Amino acid sequence: MKIDNKSIVPAAGGVVGQAGFSALIDTYTEQLYWHIRRMVVVHEDAQDILQEMWIRAYRHIGSYKGSRAEIHSWLYKIATNLCLRHLKRKYERRFIFFGDEKTNILDRFSECISEPPDSVEARFQKALLSLPTKQRTVFNLRYYDELPYAEISRITGMSETTLKTNYHYAQQRIKELMTR
Repeated sequence: MKIDNKSIVPAAGGVVGQAGFSALIDTYTEQLYWHIRRMVVVHEDAQDILQEMWIRAYRHIGSYKGSRAEIHSWLYKIATNLCLRHLKRKYERRFIFFGDEKTNILDRFSECISEPPDSVEARFQKALLSLPTKQRTVFNLRYYDELPYAEISRITGMSETTLKTNYHYAQQRIKELMTR
C-alpha cells in the first residue's frame, strides 16, 4: 500500500507533521522489517536497524525530494545502506580470524531457523545467504519486495543493466546450490 507523498513531503522549512510521519511508520514498518531481516538474518539486529532507519528518516525527512523518487524508494535506500554498513562492520573483523562473511551469516541462520535443515525453505535460504552481498541485496529487492529495476536502481545506485546481471547470476547460483 502506497501513501500519498503530499501528506508526507515536508512543507517549506522542512517540517513534517506527526500524523504524516506516523502514517509513514504504519505503512512501511512491516515490509522494511522483512527487507532488513532478510539482509541481516537475526531478529534483534533487524529490530535495531529498523529503529535506526526510522530515526534517520525522521531527522532527514526535510531532505526528501518528492519529485525525484517515491518515499518508498527513499526509505528502502536508508534501510539498505544501514544493512550494508551493519554487515560490513559486524563481519569485517571476523573475516580475518574466522573466514568470510557468508560462513558467519550461514552460522547465524542455522541458529535462528525453525524449519528442518533439509527442508526446501531452509535450503533456499542457505543458498540465498551464500550469495555475495550485492547479489543478495538485488535478489531480495526484486524477488521478495517485487520492486521494478528502476526503483532498485534508485535504492542501490546501480544501473539497471548491472542489477539485471546481478539478479541473473543470483538466480543461477541459487538453482545450482538447490540442486546439489
